[in-house]
Amino acid sequence: MRLRSTAAVLASAVVILTPATAAAAPAPKASLTDIENDVMCVSCHEPLAVAQSPQAYAERNYIRNLIAQGQTKAQIEQALVAQYGTDVLGKPPAHGFNLTVYILPPALVLLGIGTLVLLLPRWRRRSKAKAATRTAIPEPSIASADAHRLDEELRRYGG
Repeated sequence: MRLRSTAAVLASAVVILTPATAAAAPAPKASLTDIENDVMCVSCHEPLAVAQSPQAYAERNYIRNLIAQGQTKAQIEQALVAQYGTDVLGKPPAHGFNLTVYILPPALVLLGIGTLVLLLPRWRRRSKAKAATRTAIPEPSIASADAHRLDEELRRYGG
């Protein structure tokens, strides 16, 4: 009993202290390569990491200045949006119509899985029923006169 209460106290302490230590931890220092992969060149609409236009060089210099000022990645991205608009972001912001970009693909996957879950048992039952009817079909019978004539012709021609 005492072990359970000690474990509960430790678990609650971890839950309570985790956000406090995360808030107290310094933000990681931003790097140009990390930011370049998440933003776009506003003139050529390519990722900034691969863009070679004069605008891309200007954006890189702007980012370097913000890094030199000690800003975090989130602050730099906010400054880029303020300077160039939301077109600079590699991923659209998750609100308004842009939210469909984040909701639609998982919804389609779930819809497809649900459809398979519903239809697969029906398909299997139908294929089993078809297999059962295939084996249950009797062989066609021929009249005895036709069978006698067939036997005579097979003896005559086949030996």
